[in-house]
Amino acid sequence: MSDLDPARIERELDRLGALIGRPLVVAAVTGSTNDDAKEAALRGAPHGAAFLADAQRSGRGRGGHVWHSPPGENLYMSVVLRPRLKADRVPQVALVTGVLAARVASRFVGEGAERIGVKWPNDMFAGGRKLGGILVEGRLRGAEVSHVVVGLGLNVGTLEFPAELADRATSLLRLGCERVDRSVLAAALLAEVGAGLAVFEAAGLAPFLSELSARDVLRGASVEVGGERGVAEGIDHDGRLLIRREGGSLARVASGEVTLLRSG
Repeated sequence: MSDLDPARIERELDRLGALIGRPLVVAAVTGSTNDDAKEAALRGAPHGAAFLADAQRSGRGRGGHVWHSPPGENLYMSVVLRPRLKADRVPQVALVTGVLAARVASRFVGEGAERIGVKWPNDMFAGGRKLGGILVEGRLRGAEVSHVVVGLGLNVGTLEFPAELADRATSLLRLGCERVDRSVLAAALLAEVGAGLAVFEAAGLAPFLSELSARDVLRGASVEVGGERGVAEGIDHDGRLLIRREGGSLARVASGEVTLLRSG
């Protein structure tokens, strides 16, 4: 019997006073929860509708990368949001969601474990390995946002990863969290993300910058992204990655795939 139980999730959502998570759809297996959420959004699904699956056949991350989605181990969920946002703020949703998810994951792991950080623009890392990822897909109505689908993949109970991921991925189990009820975790994430994104919608990125800075795993690293190369110096109030070029000037990068450069 799966620990991903719709009734248990809904009871936890009630207990936590969650702002999102209903209607709730939990599938044994699906192609992609983000695709499910996008299709539902186009059919008029309300703000907060959530789609979870025990396994995905074609889970994906940013840039179309395949997301390892075996059954019975991890958390795969997507939420339909209908926020009042300008289009240029949509990329910031991934950063905020990453901070909120890292906050929840840290509570489950507890003190003394590896710090759970955020890797710009959309990943969660711990101990130099990827713990989870965020995929945000928006649909516009002119300059305004019609809806946003926020997908979250979090490695929970995987101990052995495929060979190509073995030295690059981690999970809550690997971080020392021996037993996680995925229903409780899913509800906690939905509650935190719902409350946090309401704050973001009203006040922007500013309320999250301090925690984002504390969880920033790229700060001080040599990186290359969007044709820029240098040392990462943080994230600005618009969610752009700050890169100090070799000549001393500062680049502000709005999007792109980060490559970590070997020092020396």
